[in-house]
Order: sequence, then structure tokens, then C-alpha cells
Amino acid sequence: MRFSPVLQLTFTLIITLCDQPATYAQWPQFRGPDGQGHSNDPDVPRQWSETEAIAWKTPVPGTGWSSPVISTGQIWMTAAHQDGTSLHAICLDQKSGQPLFDVEVLTTDDVGPKHVQNGYASPTPVLDGKRVYVHFGPRGTACLNLRGEILWTNTELPFALPQGAASSPVLHGNKLILVCDGTDAQFVVALDKITGKVIWKTARKHLDRVQERGFYKMAYATPLVVEVNGQTQVISSGAEHVAGYDIQTGKEIWWHQYMGFSLVGRPSYGNGLFYVVGSVVLDHHCIYAIKPGATGEVHETDLAWKQPKGIGHVPSPLLYGKEIYVVDDEGTAQCLDAMTGKPLWKQRLGGRFRASPLQIGNHILFVNQAGKATLIQAGREYKVAQTNQLEGMFLASPAVADGALFLRSATHLYCIAD
Repeated sequence: MRFSPVLQLTFTLIITLCDQPATYAQWPQFRGPDGQGHSNDPDVPRQWSETEAIAWKTPVPGTGWSSPVISTGQIWMTAAHQDGTSLHAICLDQKSGQPLFDVEVLTTDDVGPKHVQNGYASPTPVLDGKRVYVHFGPRGTACLNLRGEILWTNTELPFALPQGAASSPVLHGNKLILVCDGTDAQFVVALDKITGKVIWKTARKHLDRVQERGFYKMAYATPLVVEVNGQTQVISSGAEHVAGYDIQTGKEIWWHQYMGFSLVGRPSYGNGLFYVVGSVVLDHHCIYAIKPGATGEVHETDLAWKQPKGIGHVPSPLLYGKEIYVVDDEGTAQCLDAMTGKPLWKQRLGGRFRASPLQIGNHILFVNQAGKATLIQAGREYKVAQTNQLEGMFLASPAVADGALFLRSATHLYCIAD
């Protein structure tokens, strides 16, 4: 069959475009493609305000602190309506910000308690390019297709959380990983992502010191899935300890004990080390740099270092190269040497923080609760590149895709792009 020159040119352009790799990875989960807050997108603006570099600003119905996730031209978030009794998955068009779907996925007569700065829709969804998975802690988990149709729900994993849910789901292969650290039950579970059925479920151990104090057994951290020495592990921080689990079986591989509960920061992996937020005493947080390869209990000889000063409760640390950037809840940021834990600089940014820092190219982004964004140059000296201000309250962590920065406030989603 022969084609006209115009059609031949059209086919050539289509094939050429399809053969080109994606310029930048999109944002499919909490803290981005690798789950550690990294973006090398060079086109994100450095300067913005309510009247500058705003491609669109869309109201988000309901309430929720889940971060936006982005894939195939869609942005997904979760929200709660009717005081938490109606739980929704929300989808916007990435290019225009126009609402596409607002789907009630779960309802409940028992919303449970929550912290004053938490809500009923805080865990961030996760995407696999064909489906979206939303999680509401003890209230349940659901899977939708990209047309907003519910494929399955699972409400058969109850546990008690006195401060509301926060740990986000994680995907690996055919498994959807959930961490359920309540006051009455503590377990890590893998669901079949196609059916929502349980593949394995592993009860937490090493909680003997708090056996009689159920409140002190809860935790809120999102796990990290990494391959270490040819073995894929789920690294999950909980009350009193962090543990690594075999992704295939759920069997515990190693664990390290610390004091404390209510851990929130997501683990990181790099430089041949696990970086985990634990505690040294109640409400006094610490980064532990743990050498991989251990089995059973991790002892002091398996620690590269630990740093107990100035580590925040809610914002996750950001590992970038040989440095770790942290900000505490009261707004003081630090840069640590990732190989030794030694502080390199410490500066007051101002305001309170819940959102985790983000690397964009050679800059580090910090966004406080009042919408003040501080961009610093990555490195061992403190250099502010830009400060920007938006309106509203910002607790959700930022996202980046296709040259744009996405920031969710209590009422709106912003797309910041040139």
C-alpha cells in the first residue's frame, strides 16, 4: 500500500515522537518516582506568586492533605466530605486543571479520631499508569481505573489510629504495600494490586517495651521499597524499631531498635546506607544511617552514624548526593554530611513545616505551612536562591511533572509553570 507524501510525513513524525524517551519522569507516588523527593526537571520556575507563573489554580472540593500524583495527563488526590463519612478520589486534567472525576470510593459511619493537623484523607495515592490506588488507613483501600471507575475495595484490614491515617501506599510489581501501625494492631501487608486480596501479612515484632501502652505502638511512616544486594526489601519505620521485609514473602530480614513512637518520616537509601528517622527518647527524633547486609538485629557496629539534633517529626529528610537536608517542625533547616552525619549548616527559615523538602535540579525547595517557599542552592553552604509566597495553608508535600510544580493548599491545587 502506498501513501501520499503528507501521510508519509505524518507517520514519520508519529513514529519519531513515539520513539523519543519521556523527557522527565512523572510523579506517581508520595515524594516522586523514587519515593525520595528527587526531580531533575530544569524547566520548573524559580519565581512565583499569586499573580506570577501560575498556569492554573483550581479549587479542590472537600478536605485532605494527600499530595498530588501525576501520570498520563491526569492528577489524582483524595479528599473527605461530610465530616469524613464520605471518602473521595479526585482527578484533574494536568494541562488545564479542569476537574475530570470526583468519585466517592468509600463511606463509613465511624470516621474515628484525628489529630488537629491531620484529616481523613492524608495518605497519598499511587499510580501504575493504568490504575490509581487510594488508601484511607483503617477506613479502607480502593483501586480505580483512569476513567474513574472503581475496580475493587478492601475494608477488611481494621486497626485503631487515634490521630488519623497518614502512611501512603507503595507499589512494586503486582503488590500494593500498606503499613498499618495502630494502637491495637501493627502489621505490614501486601495486597494483589489487581484483586485487592491479601498476598501476605506480617505482624510487627519488637514492641515488648510498650506492651502495656497501646497508644505508644502507633506510627505513620510511608515505607520505601529498594533493592539491596540483589534482594528487594520493604523498609518500614514503626514504633520502637525499623525493619526490612522481603517483598516476596513479608519475612522480616533485619531490624533496629530505638525508642519512641508516632514516626512519620519516610526512609531513604543511597551511598550504600539506609537513612531512617527514629527516636532517641519520646518526641526527640534522630536519623540513623544503617549499613545494609545485616540479618536479625542491627547492632551499633552496623550503624555508620546517628544524628539526634534538629530532626523534624513530620517532614521527611531529603537525601541528595552526599548531603541530607532536614527541616524541623518549627522551621529550622539543616544540611548534614550524608557519610558522617556532621552538620554542615543550620538556618532558621521561619514558620512551621509539615511538607517534606524537595530537590529540583540543583535547588532544594522548602514550603512552610503559610505558603512561603524557600529555594536554596544545593550544597554545603547556605545560599538562598529565591523566596516566594502563596495564599493559604500548605501541609501536603509538593510534586513536579513536565516543567511544572504542583502545590496543594487547604482549598486549591496550584500548577506553577512558565
